[in-house]
Amino acid sequence: MKVPISWLKDFIEITIPIEDLARKLTLAGLEVEEIRYVGYHLPAGRIEGQTSADSLLEINATGLGWAADKIVVAWVSEVLPHPNADRLVLCKLDDGEQEHIVLTGAPNLFPYKGIGPLEKPLKVAYAREGAQIYDGHQPGQVLTTLKRAKIRGFDSYSMICSEKELGISEDHEGVIFLDEDAPLGVSLVDYMGDAVLDISILPNTARAASILGVAREVAALTGVPLKQSSVISDQLSGIGDFAEIEITNPELNPRFVLGLIRDVKIGPSPYKVQRRLKLAGMRPINNIVDVTNYAMLEIGEPLHAFDYDVLVGRIANPPHKVPKIITRTAGPGEKLTTLDKVERTLDEKTVLVCDTAGALSIAGVMGGAESEVSEKTRDILLEGAAWNFTNIRRTARAQNLPSEASFRFSRGVHPALAERGVRRGLELMSQWADGVVAQGLVDNYPLPPATPTVEITPEDVKRWLGIDLSAEEIIKILTSLEFHCTLNTDDCSLITVTAPDHRLDISDGIIGKADLLEETARIYGYDRIPETRLSDELPPQRSNPSLEREERIRDLLVKMGLQEVVSYRMTSIEREARLWAGAPFVPRATAARRCETASPAPTRYVQLANPIASDRYVMRQSLLSSVMEVVERNARIRARMALFEIGPVFLASESNDLPDEPQRLAIVLTGPHGVAGWQPADTSAMDFYDLKGILAALLEELHVGQVSKPDETGHGNPTYELHQHPTFHPGKCARLMAGEREIGVFGELHPVIRQNYDLPASPLLAAELDLDALLSLIPERYESRPVPAYPPVLEDLALVMDETLPAERVAAVIRQAGGKIVTGVRLFDVYRGEKIGAGKKSLAYSLTYQADNKTLTDKDVAGIRTRILRRLEQELGATLRS
Repeated sequence: MKVPISWLKDFIEITIPIEDLARKLTLAGLEVEEIRYVGYHLPAGRIEGQTSADSLLEINATGLGWAADKIVVAWVSEVLPHPNADRLVLCKLDDGEQEHIVLTGAPNLFPYKGIGPLEKPLKVAYAREGAQIYDGHQPGQVLTTLKRAKIRGFDSYSMICSEKELGISEDHEGVIFLDEDAPLGVSLVDYMGDAVLDISILPNTARAASILGVAREVAALTGVPLKQSSVISDQLSGIGDFAEIEITNPELNPRFVLGLIRDVKIGPSPYKVQRRLKLAGMRPINNIVDVTNYAMLEIGEPLHAFDYDVLVGRIANPPHKVPKIITRTAGPGEKLTTLDKVERTLDEKTVLVCDTAGALSIAGVMGGAESEVSEKTRDILLEGAAWNFTNIRRTARAQNLPSEASFRFSRGVHPALAERGVRRGLELMSQWADGVVAQGLVDNYPLPPATPTVEITPEDVKRWLGIDLSAEEIIKILTSLEFHCTLNTDDCSLITVTAPDHRLDISDGIIGKADLLEETARIYGYDRIPETRLSDELPPQRSNPSLEREERIRDLLVKMGLQEVVSYRMTSIEREARLWAGAPFVPRATAARRCETASPAPTRYVQLANPIASDRYVMRQSLLSSVMEVVERNARIRARMALFEIGPVFLASESNDLPDEPQRLAIVLTGPHGVAGWQPADTSAMDFYDLKGILAALLEELHVGQVSKPDETGHGNPTYELHQHPTFHPGKCARLMAGEREIGVFGELHPVIRQNYDLPASPLLAAELDLDALLSLIPERYESRPVPAYPPVLEDLALVMDETLPAERVAAVIRQAGGKIVTGVRLFDVYRGEKIGAGKKSLAYSLTYQADNKTLTDKDVAGIRTRILRRLEQELGATLRS
């Protein structure tokens, strides 16, 4: 939020330098991102764009200072045509010291050309020779110094300024016309010099989303009291004769207030108002619209002005002789054309302001085009309301329609501000548009919020903040923020605190106490809190085995050359559908239950009530889909990727309102094994066995399967099984099992998936594992074998078997039959041909025999070999190839 200092001074005297004020606000939680000087001079020693000298608190400073003797208020008494140029005029101008003839081409002076001496002089900002201003004809802000020159036969040495030349705005379409109160010859910096604080308003600092809100903070930080604001007086008969209100859902609309002003004159606002709005980042439109924006920026209540005569014209049939304003949710497929001339289709959660004829505006977001104020408007019905902040935030995002109103309503606006805002708006309209205000307001207030009351003691402050403050000092701090404090008469250390109505961020109970401690610390000064030893001993730090194992997995995968990514947990059904090609791997159970592979399309996603974007409206059900989005974004700039992510997926629970959130591990490999450099590199594409090797190495490093008893965890040791899955390439997919429990699926993704993501032709290898299940397989203790003291015996076995028999199953039987003596089994050859017959294949394995207590003899090895061959023939029908 941009806060002009001149506007802030309407509410409080500023008694300290602007940079000191910015530091105080920042240290108190309202971060001042930049100070823009508009007329006021930058502090001595500072140059534009330079940050504060305080290295602990850097605040950027920009802007232009107006020289007091060079830029002044002047009066134009006559505008003469230029004898040699149709696009230039000559202005007779008095700057308080002497008269000048000033050459200009400003289009807003041409209506006065050649009409003779003006009845009222035009009051303008005049820059004398030698003044330093911005060049209005250059893009951006380029400084220039006015010098004497000859233009079309006339001396030109000075200038009547536009807003761009003075750094007020980018407007260079005409010169500034000052208000009637501008005194002749006064330096412009004294008349309207300013500085603007650009303050970051976070969701928890909505209290400061107005000039008055910032003034309250300044009052508490500096000890200077706020100025009293004016109160409007009623001038017409009761407004109850002119409008009615109906609220259909108080939870969505706890208060709605209407005021009426008649016989307004639509026109431009006073220049002071226009300048303040521009400095605050808003565009002046006309005096009525400017009032709604001005009052919103001033006190924090967004207002909306309806053309009252349009509402009267929309009344179809009595009994409603006056407009009846109704707040309700939109009907199915209901549409509304908003002020930006866009026809919008509204969902059934969108709250609307309507009359008996239909929708008038999107509540808290933007008005409708039909009832907007125009040059013909004479009577104004002014709306102030309170809305459910989560609903407004959802609507603004759903419609992709951010506005200053939704910015405030989505952070919370107290219902009490609705009445104050309408009264302030009517007051300003009566001043700037010469209207007559109707007596009273129409106020429907069905759901006043509860006022939180919290108890706090000096002991609480000492315990949590480490500072000694008396009850009186705490009361003084909180009272400066307009909290109502009462000191208990029986217990002089107990303070009962009631929050003011503009502080919706204050809770009750223990959270409310924490809120008050924060307020105390902010105003006391975080920088003043001393370093203090804890009075209590630190509690023992308990380990988190699951988290430690997750970190272990991360470290291992990084050591294997993979890179971790962190992706959005929010997605869309359409994004995940690209990975289906049938069905993604989405286990429907948590780690405590047996996993079952998902149905082809997940039946129920966890929907977001308030999505951050229109294409991220559900919680993900597949971690692999999230990683694939990263691959898609990087595919154009990186040929080789080896990525992994650890994170939760969100599975809707039928027995619980909250979803199950099992942890997953996803891995994606694509591209060549290595990248060509000054040394030769393996540029062949990674394949299924690279991915399987990573998984096998991971299991080995985690000691999975190295327990003293194979069934110690209740799941059995991990095995690989050939698998068919629609997301993966037929014949290039396997699943990792532990007993009957599926740990995950891996393999080469189906070619359709690559097309869905518009990726190059290189194979995509992917895995998605149930991390909870994997962690449960990691033993707390494992058997560590010493370095062998005796030599191994190496032997090759070529076995003939059915074509359909998986090689992994053969290796498993070899290990089981060989026992601890067989320390290695490696497949090194596959043969198919006429010599072994149709439907058969030959697999050659390299076996390693090794005992830890002796050197094995040929007789020892022969006995083990015989046992292995017997088991292979009995269980698998595999025989030794002759």
